[in-house]
Amino acid sequence: MARCAATAWENLDCSVELVDLADRDLPLCDGGSCYEDPGVIALKESVSKAEAIIVAGPIYNFDINAAAKNFLELTGAAWRDKPVAILCAAGGNSSYMAPMSFANSLMLDFRCCVIPRFVFTTGDAFAHNTIVDPDVKLRIEELVTQLTKIAKALAGPLP
Repeated sequence: MARCAATAWENLDCSVELVDLADRDLPLCDGGSCYEDPGVIALKESVSKAEAIIVAGPIYNFDINAAAKNFLELTGAAWRDKPVAILCAAGGNSSYMAPMSFANSLMLDFRCCVIPRFVFTTGDAFAHNTIVDPDVKLRIEELVTQLTKIAKALAGPLP
């Protein structure tokens, strides 16, 4: 889902940095020394520079997975006032509202503007880690377009 979103952003001539937490060796947030980790410092800088962010992750136990939550905790204030969209995949349809606690944290703790529509899908949309459902691809492209418009509007001059 994240790769599909990155491609959609590139098609809109936007600069994209795809951060795959599976490729990172991040410490668990301990509220102390974790913030001094070079990988955390680099990610915090990336988040800080971003004009908009898409969080893509799996649902585990009716919530965004722990890796995404840890990433948010490690990079904290760098998220402040960012427009954010959410993509998530789950094992079944019952957890379609699972990202809401993550979204609430973004809105309440960091004053993010969370797009009120996110893309949720199940494993049926994938084959060999590739999205094969054209409706899911279209929904991701629409979400990227909407997020881009909002990010540009928020960055523009005030009247």
